[in-house]
Amino acid sequence: MTATDPALTALASGWSALSLLHGKIEAHIERALQSGHDLSVREYSLLDVLSRQHDGPGGHLQMGQVASAIVLSQSATTRLVGRLEDRGILSRYLCPTDRRGIYTDVTEAGLKLLEEARPTNDAALREALDRAVTNPELASLVEAVKAVKPSALSH
Repeated sequence: MTATDPALTALASGWSALSLLHGKIEAHIERALQSGHDLSVREYSLLDVLSRQHDGPGGHLQMGQVASAIVLSQSATTRLVGRLEDRGILSRYLCPTDRRGIYTDVTEAGLKLLEEARPTNDAALREALDRAVTNPELASLVEAVKAVKPSALSH
Protein backbone atom coordinates (compact mmCIF):
# COMPACT_ATOMS: atom_id res chain seq x y z
CA MET A 1 0.00 0.00 0.00
CA THR A 2 1.34 3.44 -0.87
CA ALA A 3 1.02 6.60 1.14
CA THR A 4 -1.34 9.22 -0.25
CA ASP A 5 -0.35 12.87 -0.25
CA PRO A 6 -2.95 14.72 1.89
CA ALA A 7 -2.81 17.76 -0.40
CA LEU A 8 -3.66 15.62 -3.42
CA THR A 9 -6.46 13.93 -1.51
CA ALA A 10 -7.89 17.35 -0.64
CA LEU A 11 -7.64 18.44 -4.28
CA ALA A 12 -9.35 15.25 -5.41
CA SER A 13 -12.13 15.81 -2.87
CA GLY A 14 -12.55 19.40 -4.01
CA TRP A 15 -12.66 18.34 -7.64
CA SER A 16 -15.21 15.65 -6.81
CA ALA A 17 -17.41 18.19 -5.01
CA LEU A 18 -17.15 20.65 -7.91
CA SER A 19 -18.07 17.92 -10.37
CA LEU A 20 -21.03 16.91 -8.21
CA LEU A 21 -22.25 20.53 -7.98
CA HIS A 22 -21.94 20.99 -11.74
CA GLY A 23 -23.82 17.77 -12.43
CA LYS A 24 -26.66 18.65 -10.07
CA ILE A 25 -27.04 22.15 -11.53
CA GLU A 26 -26.86 21.00 -15.14
CA ALA A 27 -29.39 18.18 -14.57
CA HIS A 28 -31.86 20.54 -12.88
CA ILE A 29 -31.57 23.17 -15.63
CA GLU A 30 -31.78 20.46 -18.32
CA ARG A 31 -35.09 19.17 -16.95
CA ALA A 32 -36.53 22.69 -16.75
CA LEU A 33 -35.43 23.72 -20.25
CA GLN A 34 -36.54 20.42 -21.82
CA SER A 35 -39.99 20.45 -20.24
CA GLY A 36 -40.64 24.14 -20.78
CA HIS A 37 -38.96 24.88 -24.10
CA ASP A 38 -37.76 21.64 -25.73
CA LEU A 39 -34.15 22.85 -25.35
CA SER A 40 -31.11 21.14 -23.89
CA VAL A 41 -28.59 23.00 -21.74
CA ARG A 42 -26.10 22.89 -24.65
CA GLU A 43 -28.67 24.25 -27.10
CA TYR A 44 -29.55 27.06 -24.69
CA SER A 45 -25.86 27.85 -24.16
CA LEU A 46 -25.25 27.92 -27.91
CA LEU A 47 -28.18 30.29 -28.50
CA ASP A 48 -27.00 32.51 -25.65
CA VAL A 49 -23.42 32.72 -26.96
CA LEU A 50 -24.46 33.33 -30.57
CA SER A 51 -27.06 35.93 -29.58
CA ARG A 52 -24.26 38.15 -28.26
CA GLN A 53 -22.50 38.35 -31.64
CA HIS A 54 -22.54 41.57 -33.61
CA ASP A 55 -21.58 42.84 -37.04
CA GLY A 56 -18.24 44.56 -37.39
CA PRO A 57 -14.67 43.63 -36.48
CA GLY A 58 -14.55 40.67 -34.14
CA GLY A 59 -18.32 40.50 -34.01
CA HIS A 60 -18.81 36.98 -35.32
CA LEU A 61 -17.34 34.00 -33.58
CA GLN A 62 -15.47 31.25 -35.37
CA MET A 63 -16.74 27.72 -34.73
CA GLY A 64 -13.73 26.99 -32.50
CA GLN A 65 -14.56 29.99 -30.33
CA VAL A 66 -18.18 28.89 -30.07
CA ALA A 67 -17.10 25.34 -29.18
CA SER A 68 -14.83 26.65 -26.45
CA ALA A 69 -17.56 28.91 -25.06
CA ILE A 70 -20.07 26.07 -24.74
CA VAL A 71 -17.48 23.45 -23.75
CA LEU A 72 -17.94 21.04 -26.64
CA SER A 73 -15.63 19.74 -29.32
CA GLN A 74 -15.70 21.58 -32.63
CA SER A 75 -17.33 18.61 -34.38
CA ALA A 76 -20.02 18.28 -31.68
CA THR A 77 -20.68 22.01 -31.93
CA THR A 78 -21.04 21.76 -35.70
CA ARG A 79 -23.57 18.93 -35.28
CA LEU A 80 -25.45 20.95 -32.66
CA VAL A 81 -25.56 23.97 -34.98
CA GLY A 82 -26.89 21.72 -37.75
CA ARG A 83 -29.70 20.38 -35.56
CA LEU A 84 -30.75 23.88 -34.52
CA GLU A 85 -30.52 25.07 -38.11
CA ASP A 86 -32.87 22.22 -39.11
CA ARG A 87 -35.33 23.51 -36.47
CA GLY A 88 -35.14 27.06 -37.88
CA ILE A 89 -33.49 28.43 -34.75
CA LEU A 90 -30.11 29.18 -36.33
CA SER A 91 -28.98 30.08 -39.83
CA ARG A 92 -25.58 29.78 -41.49
CA TYR A 93 -24.15 31.85 -44.31
CA LEU A 94 -20.79 32.47 -45.96
CA CYS A 95 -18.58 35.22 -44.63
CA PRO A 96 -18.76 38.09 -47.14
CA THR A 97 -14.99 38.75 -46.98
CA ASP A 98 -13.67 35.18 -46.72
CA ARG A 99 -15.63 32.53 -48.65
CA ARG A 100 -14.03 29.83 -46.47
CA GLY A 101 -15.66 31.25 -43.33
CA ILE A 102 -19.18 30.37 -42.30
CA TYR A 103 -21.13 32.54 -39.88
CA THR A 104 -23.89 31.24 -37.65
CA ASP A 105 -26.63 33.57 -36.47
CA VAL A 106 -29.68 33.15 -34.28
CA THR A 107 -32.91 33.56 -36.29
CA GLU A 108 -35.86 35.63 -35.08
CA ALA A 109 -37.51 32.38 -33.95
CA GLY A 110 -34.33 31.48 -32.07
CA LEU A 111 -34.17 34.88 -30.37
CA LYS A 112 -37.81 34.52 -29.32
CA LEU A 113 -37.14 31.03 -27.94
CA LEU A 114 -34.07 32.28 -26.07
CA GLU A 115 -36.05 35.19 -24.59
CA GLU A 116 -38.76 32.77 -23.44
CA ALA A 117 -36.24 30.26 -22.05
CA ARG A 118 -33.96 32.70 -20.21
CA PRO A 119 -36.24 33.11 -17.15
CA THR A 120 -36.62 29.32 -16.95
CA ASN A 121 -32.83 28.88 -17.09
CA ASP A 122 -32.24 31.57 -14.47
CA ALA A 123 -34.92 30.24 -12.10
CA ALA A 124 -33.65 26.66 -12.43
CA LEU A 125 -30.11 27.83 -11.72
CA ARG A 126 -31.24 29.67 -8.60
CA GLU A 127 -33.27 26.64 -7.45
CA ALA A 128 -30.34 24.27 -7.99
CA LEU A 129 -27.96 26.55 -6.08
CA ASP A 130 -30.47 27.02 -3.26
CA ARG A 131 -30.75 23.23 -2.91
CA ALA A 132 -27.01 22.66 -3.15
CA VAL A 133 -26.11 25.26 -0.51
CA THR A 134 -27.88 23.10 2.09
CA ASN A 135 -25.32 20.34 1.48
CA PRO A 136 -22.31 21.06 3.74
CA GLU A 137 -19.94 19.54 1.18
CA LEU A 138 -21.17 21.93 -1.53
CA ALA A 139 -22.01 25.10 0.43
CA SER A 140 -18.60 26.75 0.03
CA LEU A 141 -18.62 26.05 -3.72
CA VAL A 142 -22.10 27.57 -4.06
CA GLU A 143 -20.88 30.68 -2.27
CA ALA A 144 -17.87 30.84 -4.60
CA VAL A 145 -20.18 30.59 -7.64
CA LYS A 146 -22.35 33.40 -6.28
CA ALA A 147 -19.26 35.56 -5.71
CA VAL A 148 -18.00 35.35 -9.32
CA LYS A 149 -18.25 38.74 -11.01
CA PRO A 150 -19.66 38.85 -14.57
CA SER A 151 -16.49 40.54 -15.82
CA ALA A 152 -14.45 37.48 -14.77
CA LEU A 153 -16.08 35.48 -17.57
CA SER A 154 -15.32 37.86 -20.41
CA HIS A 155 -11.71 36.69 -20.87
